[in-house]
Amino acid sequence: MSESEAETGEHATKRTGQLEACQRCGREQGLVGKYDIWLCRQCFREIARGMGFRKYK
Repeated sequence: MSESEAETGEHATKRTGQLEACQRCGREQGLVGKYDIWLCRQCFREIARGMGFRKYK
């Protein structure tokens, strides 16, 4: 760990560069971070309607 990481307490990012992961399945790619949702796109599609999102054509 470098000095700057030790000072700030940050860990090195993984290959994807993502710091967050899906709150439901843990996947790190394809995250929907808008409005601090932090779900992968697959999980978001499954539960979006229950969260109050509607699909417009």
